[in-house]
Amino acid sequence: MQKKTASVFKAALFTAFSLTPLATQAAEEVNVYSYRQEFLIQPLIDTFTNQTNIKVNVVFAKEGVAERLKREGANSPADLVLTTDIGQLQELTDAKVLQPVKSDVLNANIPEQYQAQDDAWFGLTARARVIYASKERTDVKSISYEDLAKPEWKGRICTRSGKHPYNIGLIASMIAHHGEAKTEEWLRGVKENLARKPQGNDRAQVKAIKDGICDVSLGNSYYYGLMLTDENQIEWARAVNLIFPNQENRGSHVNISGVGLTKSSPNKANAIKLMEFLSEKLAQKMYSEQNYEYPVKPGVEPSGLVLSWGEFKRDELPLYKVGELREKAVKMVDRVDFDG
Repeated sequence: MQKKTASVFKAALFTAFSLTPLATQAAEEVNVYSYRQEFLIQPLIDTFTNQTNIKVNVVFAKEGVAERLKREGANSPADLVLTTDIGQLQELTDAKVLQPVKSDVLNANIPEQYQAQDDAWFGLTARARVIYASKERTDVKSISYEDLAKPEWKGRICTRSGKHPYNIGLIASMIAHHGEAKTEEWLRGVKENLARKPQGNDRAQVKAIKDGICDVSLGNSYYYGLMLTDENQIEWARAVNLIFPNQENRGSHVNISGVGLTKSSPNKANAIKLMEFLSEKLAQKMYSEQNYEYPVKPGVEPSGLVLSWGEFKRDELPLYKVGELREKAVKMVDRVDFDG
């Protein structure tokens, strides 16, 4: 019955995302707008509902949630928004459609580095922005993001669009550490070293390495797990080594998926229960086992496959600072015509 309900909302989204409000409110339910995909979210929701008897209705979206919440205003039926990265959390913050949550459970489970300063959003999972390096054509054991601008990588780097949120997050972190001038110099150097114009997704860059188009690429860590468990992509993954950058200094940049409570939430108490459930050990383990991400709750181990990639040092820069610098990063990508 729950899956049927969720599918109805999903259908409403894809046919007319801006038209149909969620169903009439029931006594025990939570309404969610989700950027995260159904295959990942539905098992978590089913488990939560089985434990609490609280129904969860989900609208899945690829974009436009902040605008929709602003348009719906106080009449919005949405309680929570699930996001795939810090950029979406920043958009919701800028749109002023979230409200702070005071929860001892969330504060205990989510490190301060992965929380909004005003408690309006919380990180749920983390993934590293890693470097994939050809096993055949490189002997890279240690590398930094800064190294990618060095002449030795001329014509050897592949990446997706500089404007993609995952790259914007990395560039924003570089601005936080080095300032705008040095980061722009670095970004121009990386562009000069590209083997081709930015295109495709993170996995397409690994395929390009296997095909001999380039030797290294930027990509999120969880894609390694997704490729290794896909019979059509496993050879791509086997052609590369996954390397965590900047282990000799500040650590690898990490981004987060997250959750925020809407300002209009009509089911606030139940929504906070779902937020807390997603931060607990069971949900954190499920995230890691299904999407190969890193739990943010201290003491929860990643899946066995993720553990096999080894431990790594994380950049401890608070993610809200990355979010605040995203706009500068976007303008910088335009200034250097990174995708041109």
